[in-house]
Amino acid sequence: MTNEQNTQPVQNAPVAPKNLVTCIILSLVTCGIYGIYWMICLNNDVSALTGRQRVTSGMLILLSIVTCGIYTWIWMYNQGNDLDAIKTQRGVQSSGTGILYLVLTFFGLGIVAYALMQNEINNIAEGRY
Repeated sequence: MTNEQNTQPVQNAPVAPKNLVTCIILSLVTCGIYGIYWMICLNNDVSALTGRQRVTSGMLILLSIVTCGIYTWIWMYNQGNDLDAIKTQRGVQSSGTGILYLVLTFFGLGIVAYALMQNEINNIAEGRY
């Protein structure tokens, strides 16, 4: 069974937390190349947690390049909404995360949105929610 067929969220998805400081420093030192890898990891982690894949990692990168980054805004919004749904399912009130990620990315603060997204994923992976 593929990820696309499974629509039930995974309770204990095998998602490993990542060190935020390391991810940010590597993104800056590599002039964004690590940021692309980090984006792929974030996409895969949220897909594993929700049990469905909105877009494959390769398609995410391709669409982001072809649309000159506009698809990244859509992706950020969807990621935030998916994380809100995961948190709500676990009994944590959350809303508007997609809008926050979208606004941050629109104003050139995508790395901040990545860090906030990774923090949420880390909290879920470590069982805080």
